Amino acid sequence: MATELAQAVAAAKQGDKQAFYSLYQQFIGRVYAICWRLLANKQKAEDASQEVFIKVWQQLPQFRGDSSFATWLHSIATRTAIDIWRQEKYLRLTDSTDDNDSLSEPWMECSGNSAALEQAIQRLPAQARAVFVLFALEGYQHQEIAALLGIAEGTSKAQYFRARQLLQEWLADE
Repeated sequence: MATELAQAVAAAKQGDKQAFYSLYQQFIGRVYAICWRLLANKQKAEDASQEVFIKVWQQLPQFRGDSSFATWLHSIATRTAIDIWRQEKYLRLTDSTDDNDSLSEPWMECSGNSAALEQAIQRLPAQARAVFVLFALEGYQHQEIAALLGIAEGTSKAQYFRARQLLQEWLADE
């Protein structure tokens, strides 16, 4: 499978649209999941996912393979979602999610506690959700999160602690 992926990446770098489409099909679920978790809105996540693949198509000729394609794509997806999140952060008057449709997304193929956790994550205030997703689910360190979100490292740690407390409280109620 790694060889097939490498072949698809090489062909897509040469402008093969069919190869790029196969990469899109293989990775759209993961990209969407990252965008949805950070943006907590179906339409914004779909738009962000499309923006990610536009960037990937444009930047693919510069992909050197220093990291895996999946890692490279993941970083583009994360940065794109964070950029959109930052823009929205300054446009919003409140720090809450007001889209009820964001609580039942089709990509969630989980049941029981996993589904409850996903729903609880979407209820978190925007900044706490972003920090929680980046730290607990995506594996970023607080120093990296602070740089990505334009906040202090201590703020990242405080937001993570806040998110954990809220999640524990909400999940204990269920």
